[in-house]
Amino acid sequence: MSGTTVSTLYRNGRIFTADPDEERAWAQAFAVSGESIVWVGGADDAPAAERVVDLEGRLVLPGFTDAHTHLLMMGAALGQVYLTGARGLDDIHRMLREARAADPGASALRGRGWLFDAVPGGAPTAAMIDAAIPDIPVYLDANDYHSCWVNSAALAELGITRETPDPIGGEIVRDAEGEATGLLLETAATQYAWAQRDAATTDEDRDADVERTIAAYVATGVTGAVDMALDEFGLAALRRAQERRGGELPIRVAAHWLVANTGDDAANLAQVDYAARLAAEPATPWLRVVGIKLILDGVIDACTAAMRQPYANGTNADPIWPAERLAPVVAAADAAGLQIAMHAIGDYASQIALDAIEHAHGENGERPRRHRIEHLEYAAPGTAERMARLGVTASMQPVHSDPAIFDNWVAMLGDDRVDRAFPWPEYEDAGALLAFSTDSPTAPHHALANMYVASTRASALDPSVPAVQPQYALPLERAIGHATRDAAASVGDGEWRGRIAPGYAADVTVLDTDVFEGGAPSLLTARVVETIVAGRTTYSAQAGVGVGSVGDMSRQ
Repeated sequence: MSGTTVSTLYRNGRIFTADPDEERAWAQAFAVSGESIVWVGGADDAPAAERVVDLEGRLVLPGFTDAHTHLLMMGAALGQVYLTGARGLDDIHRMLREARAADPGASALRGRGWLFDAVPGGAPTAAMIDAAIPDIPVYLDANDYHSCWVNSAALAELGITRETPDPIGGEIVRDAEGEATGLLLETAATQYAWAQRDAATTDEDRDADVERTIAAYVATGVTGAVDMALDEFGLAALRRAQERRGGELPIRVAAHWLVANTGDDAANLAQVDYAARLAAEPATPWLRVVGIKLILDGVIDACTAAMRQPYANGTNADPIWPAERLAPVVAAADAAGLQIAMHAIGDYASQIALDAIEHAHGENGERPRRHRIEHLEYAAPGTAERMARLGVTASMQPVHSDPAIFDNWVAMLGDDRVDRAFPWPEYEDAGALLAFSTDSPTAPHHALANMYVASTRASALDPSVPAVQPQYALPLERAIGHATRDAAASVGDGEWRGRIAPGYAADVTVLDTDVFEGGAPSLLTARVVETIVAGRTTYSAQAGVGVGSVGDMSRQ
């Protein structure tokens, strides 16, 4: 850089570069020209710059990439009744009544985040909601978004009766007389409750949802996101957001198109073909379709994840995608060059996911590929090694292991399988790429809280709850690397973003606290001072202060 003048020099900082080489993991300054980082180094060898920003000793990190999220759902959830803090039915009733009183003219009430162990017997019924809100439909998504709990008015609105059939991969829970109880599991939730939600939601609503999500992400240091179930509504809303900004977005979005199992191979393959056409459209660094999403099973909390051995209550669940339906879809997507992301929480689901990927290798031969398995909450020994051998990314969510929501998970398995819950070091040791995310809105979207759980196995929701399985906690440097460098690499972007290094995108976040020096508790109190994407400030906690300060909002 000798003799070269850069646009902006950021100096006097603690720069964590996320370089896997420990000798290059830290710096004191970096320089930006246009949309890229052009220099990283120490205090004494910085290039000349048109503009100098004094970081005042603050910590700078690569921008976080939320490698598995649901953008439209997250925005909607931010405007709904948040029930995760409810510890019993009385709490749920109180929260619902307060929300109803705050909006007495509402035609329906929507909430999210309830936990099974907050409901009597872990068995939600319509009558339980009716006791608080009987007059309008109430739709309450579970914390994992794999179940929807509704009241009697909602069952009537959906037209669900004793004759309504269960959809493929789902269940309308019924009582001994065959009547719907008010709990919709898996595809029954999506095909009934969510379809009604989509029909009742306007484009104006969706635009507001996207804007809420973008604002929430940039304020918490997120510069990229991977939408993990994109559909026509979400794609149209994101494109409108892009158009409102002249073709750009404040965050970089890569997306996986949701492919549902129809039970018919031809219809399933037609969905893959459509996703391939979307992926072939001219790409931008702001919004692109990179692959498909397949939901192979459910969740352990509702006993709908597909396991090799039964749950503590003696039940088990079949996969939503049986192996014979899954293999042709995975082979076709692999042949089309699509990245395949498969939701697999149970060990049987991850087994058939890897079987399908191995089958695709045999069908299509050697080619560059980086497929993914999402969640992997319980996977059998040897799974990590098999994934490393096949080049499959482990996409996992530390916040899903938060001890404050862990008791029901443990109770549903009820045996020594709980000792291997979310074993992140196994994937590191095996050499598999490990990418961290939040799966918002199934968990809070805050990147630093996610890092708290990753580095402690303690609770970000309730810090008074002690750590569970601390042997699986990761050093903070490694956890942040998985949420920045490796999260970007999980969608093929590892050569140009996710690190603070020359040639990489100028996507960074500045914190008001050095969380490495402050220790784990500081991750729950630290705040983002500035978020920069492609060399431009997308968020500032000090908006309006003069050029040359950390809070400058000008294009850089």
